[in-house]
Amino acid sequence: MGEKMTLRAVVFDCDGVLIDTISSWRIIHEYFGTNSGEMLDKFLKGGITDEEFMADDIRHWKSVKPEIHRDELMRCYQGVKLNPGARDLVEALHAKGIHVSIVSAGVDLLIGSIAQMLKVDDWVSNGFQYCDDGFLQDDGVVRVPAHYKGEMVKKLCKINDFQPHEICSVGDNHTDLSMKISGSNFIGFNPSKEMAFSGFRKAGVPIVEGNDCRDLWPHLFDGDEFPNRS
Repeated sequence: MGEKMTLRAVVFDCDGVLIDTISSWRIIHEYFGTNSGEMLDKFLKGGITDEEFMADDIRHWKSVKPEIHRDELMRCYQGVKLNPGARDLVEALHAKGIHVSIVSAGVDLLIGSIAQMLKVDDWVSNGFQYCDDGFLQDDGVVRVPAHYKGEMVKKLCKINDFQPHEICSVGDNHTDLSMKISGSNFIGFNPSKEMAFSGFRKAGVPIVEGNDCRDLWPHLFDGDEFPNRS
């Protein structure tokens, strides 16, 4: 990338990048034995809004169990693991004084716990609404529209006085390309869908196959090997 001397911030997607799951939404579906069906395809193609997609997911879960407590949703995420090298990479970036943040369209119950575990500098994701007793309401909370994640990257720049060329974003899905604001860099990481591969190829961005986060290092630092890699 040629930004070895100017890289100041790395912005990660979370699902499929920092953690070993393709979707924090799918995990809840698996727990309740439901799925998004055709709505997922419509959503990925931009045919429905984030709000509509989230409400449909919640409707599926509530059709199985009308009263779902926040604690039960949190339990869905027991056993979710970091991708190999995720902790090492974040620590190595911090050692260089680089700002690390997460911009995710995933579920805040999981994303927040990962952000805390990795001690990232900042994070934002989507979530749910609950009644006073902690039970799930019918509509989600959209903070990060999946197709417009760049708005959060712009906000990050403004708050921290970063220039676009000082930022690199990392994502596993074609929708994550929206993090690539004008003048910034992007790495496609661990893509599992053909739509992601084709999107990354069309955008002309580097692609890292496999899920070892340390393999991102040479793309972030002009061919350098990851430090102290065993």
